Amino acid sequence: MRKGLRHSKPEPRAWQRMLSGRRLDLLDPSPMDIEIEDIAHGLARVARWNGQTIGEHAFSVAQHSVVVEEIVAHIKPAVEPRWRLAALLHDASEYVIGDMISPFKAALGVDYRTFEERLETAIHVRFGLPAKTPAAIKALIKKADRACAFFEATQLAGFSHKESLAFFDAPPKGYSLTIEPLSPALAQERYLHRYEILSEAAGYQPHAQAFDTE
Repeated sequence: MRKGLRHSKPEPRAWQRMLSGRRLDLLDPSPMDIEIEDIAHGLARVARWNGQTIGEHAFSVAQHSVVVEEIVAHIKPAVEPRWRLAALLHDASEYVIGDMISPFKAALGVDYRTFEERLETAIHVRFGLPAKTPAAIKALIKKADRACAFFEATQLAGFSHKESLAFFDAPPKGYSLTIEPLSPALAQERYLHRYEILSEAAGYQPHAQAFDTE
């Protein structure tokens, strides 16, 4: 073959087409290519615990996120709506990368974390939140996340009460939860509804429903 006629191998595709029509660059995600409808649709179809739960439906990340936002409000009732929105979006990156269990995340190491953080930053910017969540708010959301995991572990994933306490700590006082996994369609609807309420409140417009809990 003559010099100059050899074709180089094309670069592998590094974007995903969403149902909204957006093409999200996975290596350099742009806030402009992120839509809440895509997030809600994806999270409602991503199963917590790799799907290893009881019930007719998987317990979706969308439903988990709504519960976490509710627990944040229980722990700190006066928390600003924008931070409740941050709680709702705390796992939003999983609409692209899925819900990897913690041991697998640890095994993948820093490159995975860097990718996840880059996507989380783009999501925050898209929805008007600070690119980086303040440490105190991040700790609050993490506490609520672990509380939700406690209930999931004991009610859906086959963990004993003792095991759940060891891995996730006790849930906050005065808060109880009975989990009924929702269908993807209903989980998506509830996630979007909660987003609409909180995003309006986080835009600094009064909205009494923003302080409701389900």
